[in-house]
Amino acid sequence: MSFQEYVDAAQQFFDNLVDRASDDELFAGGYLRGHFDLAVGYAQVNGEVISAEELNENVEKSLVKAYRSGELTEEDKAHVVDIWEQVKALQNS
Repeated sequence: MSFQEYVDAAQQFFDNLVDRASDDELFAGGYLRGHFDLAVGYAQVNGEVISAEELNENVEKSLVKAYRSGELTEEDKAHVVDIWEQVKALQNS
């Protein structure tokens, strides 16, 4: 899957959460989407050509930094991790 196909699939995944997710999952999805969109935006602004794997690495670095600064409760973090695993799985479909 190309970088753009992965980004499009992830955006569609986030959009679809609205119809099926619990309130906690919606919060986690929105939080994760922010990190994801920021990583995509940085790559685009910097003119970088990166792979889906590199994008995932950038998102994970951002999430780790946020976790370490205490931005999320353990429960919210668990929801973010669960949704992130689902998003990452999209690149293999």
